[in-house]
This record gives sequence, C-alpha cells and structure tokens, in this order.
Amino acid sequence: MTVKEKLQFIQQLAGLTQTELASRLSVTFAALNRWINFKSIPRKKMLQKIDKLYLEYSGEKKIPQSVPDAKRELIFRKQKLHNNALKEILDNPDILDQFLLSLTYHSNGIEGSSLTQNETAAILFRNAALPNKNLVEQLEAKNHETALRYLFNYLTTKKPINEMLILKLHGILLNAIRADAGNYRNHPVRITGAYVPTANHLKIPNLIKELIRDLHHSKQNVVAKSALFHSCFEQIHPFADGNGRIGRLLMHAMLLNANLPPAVILQKNRRFYNLYLNKAQMKEDFGGLEDFIVAAILEGYKILERML
Repeated sequence: MTVKEKLQFIQQLAGLTQTELASRLSVTFAALNRWINFKSIPRKKMLQKIDKLYLEYSGEKKIPQSVPDAKRELIFRKQKLHNNALKEILDNPDILDQFLLSLTYHSNGIEGSSLTQNETAAILFRNAALPNKNLVEQLEAKNHETALRYLFNYLTTKKPINEMLILKLHGILLNAIRADAGNYRNHPVRITGAYVPTANHLKIPNLIKELIRDLHHSKQNVVAKSALFHSCFEQIHPFADGNGRIGRLLMHAMLLNANLPPAVILQKNRRFYNLYLNKAQMKEDFGGLEDFIVAAILEGYKILERML
C-alpha cells in the first residue's frame, strides 16, 4: 500500500479533513498535500508515524487468535441453550421492545441519524413527534421498527429469504421518504467514502437472484454465510438509499433462522464495521468481518438474556 493510499485510508476511517489529518501528524497542510500528490516522500520517522496511525485505524494489529475463537465457541454454545430465539423474542414484550429499540437506534445511527436512544424510544413506543428533530429521521426510526416487526412475523411462517422479502422490507423502510421505495435503483451509484465498485444497475435483479440462490446452497456455518452475503449485498448496492439498513435486516433474518439472536452492531463501532466490510469486499478477507459479527451476536444475547 502506498503512502497516499494509507493517508486516504486513515482520513476515510477517522472522518478527518486533510487539514485535520495534517494536524494529527504534526505537519503542514502543504506537506501532506505533497505526499498525497506524489510530489515528495515523507522522511523515515514520518513514515513510521503514518504506519503506526494506519495500524491504529485499520485494526491490523495482532489479535490473539484465541479471543475470536473463544467468542465463536460461546455463541454456538449459547445457540444450543435456546430452543427458539425468535419465539423467545416474540413471547417476551420487554425483550422484543429492547431489540426494536437497539436495532433501530444503532442501525440508523450507523447511517448518520442524530436521534439519541431516548428520542428513538419516544418515537417508537410513545408515537412522539419531536419538533426540534429532522422529520425524515423520525420517519426512518418508525419505518425501521415497522420493518423489523414485519421481518420477525415473516420468519415465523418459515418462508425463505427471497427477492420479494428484500423489496418488501425496502418498501417499508423508505415508505413516505422516497418515491422509489421498494424498487431497485435505475442509475449508477457509488458508496460514499469508499473505493468499492458497485454493480451496474441493469444487472441488479439477476445479481440479487444469484446471491439468494448461493445463500440457500451454501454449506458454510451461519456466521461465515452472513459475512459473505452481507459483503456481496452491500457491494451490489441494489437501492438508491437504505442498502446498509436492509443488509443488516437480512443478516438478522439469517441469524434468527439459525436460532441465533439478531446482531446488534453498535454505532460506536461503525469505523471497524466499515473497515472489515471494506476488507471483505476489496481483498476477499472475511475473517475480520466474521469476528465482528460474532461480537455483535453476543450483544444480541445480552438483550435475549436480559443482561441490558
């Protein structure tokens, strides 16, 4: 990886402007700009500083293998202790409400919603209208809750994940927000802040059908299967908006079908989530994303076992 690529990677993950990144490295904006444009090369000590910062933000520091292995063992052990995770959720209103709140708050927060958890709770459970908050964000919260309820009920019917479900969830999620709710995009798009190429919009229907077919024929364990499906779905980027939230809803469906709780991806971990997703898409390195999903499943168990 070149110095330019490392600097851009740090900037993207840290959410820094070029001026802020220069300040973080204790150099002038002009010096940083010269490095990015290949007009000069940093000195050895600065290269070491850039490498250290890159490792900090990339998560590529050595992690003892026993840690993710222990977490994987834990979720599969817990899986055997719960006869029917979905039924537990639906039969216990307090657990259901906590999942509705946590999944909605964090999933929308990952996409930039400014609503706090308390504000989200007021919208979901008291039908509150918050005059000082963006109306679209409030609709997004209510729609996400509705989509989750629809998904949970759909899964009780034992129907498979299919294209109709994906389009239905998108229609619910973007209802009264976008005119194209429930429809694939009909134009090119790029993922903001990423270098991942998305699919040609003309190929989306066939790509989604292929992805679903591969899902149902896969012999991988559910964590590996979820990581691969999520990575591919987000790279196809089938919708003009809502791809991340729909992708996470489908991940919840896959886990619940395997008797695991939904994966609660905390918005404070957004940087690492995007990092591992990017590595899966660009390098076909799924290890980090799988371990990240395992950690998110354990967050789900905290709710299922009333530890929150």
